[in-house]
Amino acid sequence: MGRLWRQNARLTLAAFLLGGLVACNSATPPPEAGFRDPEVLIGATSRYDAARFAGDWQVRAAFPGDGDLRAVSFAPQGPTFVEHRQSCDAAGTCSDRRDQWEATEQGPGRYTLRAAADGAERALWVLWVDEGFRTAVVGAPDGRYGWILDRQMTGGADRIAAAREILDFNGYDIGALQVRR
Repeated sequence: MGRLWRQNARLTLAAFLLGGLVACNSATPPPEAGFRDPEVLIGATSRYDAARFAGDWQVRAAFPGDGDLRAVSFAPQGPTFVEHRQSCDAAGTCSDRRDQWEATEQGPGRYTLRAAADGAERALWVLWVDEGFRTAVVGAPDGRYGWILDRQMTGGADRIAAAREILDFNGYDIGALQVRR
């Protein structure tokens, strides 16, 4: 019995080590850092309409890294996307900055944004918008950012809750989401 047990233990150990070697030699690269699970499918909303989406949006919630993002504006005739950021120093002196991005439509509700300042690129997908185009969820398939947008700074608690559910459904870590008050 002892000999059989040792033989099985050796076979189990060999299988475990072989599995470890295969995993280390995997051709699949590690997922990019982001706030969403890349294994979860993501899709842009079929309700998207560029003309109705146009205008100013308040950032009601965002993931870390976008703490200074206060609002965004979208102009489909450009098409351009403008981020309105505010940063304050330790003395409480605040400054506003507007970063303009050229938007190239890749499909309904899907854009490639190119920064006017340095040419950096990133994807922006409209994941959801409510029927009245008052609240929206935008993000990137790589999960590097995601925002809950609203036409107003307050109100619409039911729509904001629905937007959180959309982020969760699309694989975002809503535990890291920073809600603006």
